[in-house]
Amino acid sequence: MIFYPAIDIKDGKCVRLLRGNMNDETIFENSPENQAEIFEKLGCEWIHIVDLNGAIDGIPVNHNSVKKIISKVTIPIQLGGGIRTMQTIEYWLEQGLDRIILGTAAIESPQLVKLATKEFPGKIAVGIDAKNGYVSTNGWTYTSSIESLELAKQLEGLGVSHIIYTDIEKDGTLNGPNIQQTEKLAKSINIPVIASGGISSLTDLKKLKKSTAPLNGVISGRAVYDKILNVGEAIKVLRS
Repeated sequence: MIFYPAIDIKDGKCVRLLRGNMNDETIFENSPENQAEIFEKLGCEWIHIVDLNGAIDGIPVNHNSVKKIISKVTIPIQLGGGIRTMQTIEYWLEQGLDRIILGTAAIESPQLVKLATKEFPGKIAVGIDAKNGYVSTNGWTYTSSIESLELAKQLEGLGVSHIIYTDIEKDGTLNGPNIQQTEKLAKSINIPVIASGGISSLTDLKKLKKSTAPLNGVISGRAVYDKILNVGEAIKVLRS
């Protein structure tokens, strides 16, 4: 399993939100690229980036910060937030990103997912952000009528490389991940699943590692920035 440290960018700064609330932020680093370099030096194999402003506005906003990160590290990067057109996907892949995460587009424009996975095989992931079992979009400001499991099953056979599953009610709370729902979703599909939301300790990672459903990796942000979770130890646990 892979440990994905999270860099959430809002107004050019590395922040963490509580349950995705843009008005409930904690700034951890004024320079996201410096944080990315730290993660690489600690042995991380990937970096997970979200353009929070982009997710709300529907277009990439924090271009400069993301491009600085790309220029500073050599490890693979996946990016989500405001990516809703083929032009934007092409742009970011040309800039050197290794994986694009589509979220809102998977609901509002499923044809884009089909086209993107065909054009860029292995490069397109989908973020399923769930609130009470239903998919949330537009930076978690809108909850759809589609259940997360239903959307996951709809993505089967489209060539989606990974699904990032986040329980919004857990995100940023440090109360532990929703292992039951994560396992349920992972068991229902053949697409590799990355767990996200609420990771608070090595114990959480060990539980996910022992999950009855095969998981590709785990994303963690708040626990790392609050120094509750040691990155080196987290990587060791998931690699073992």
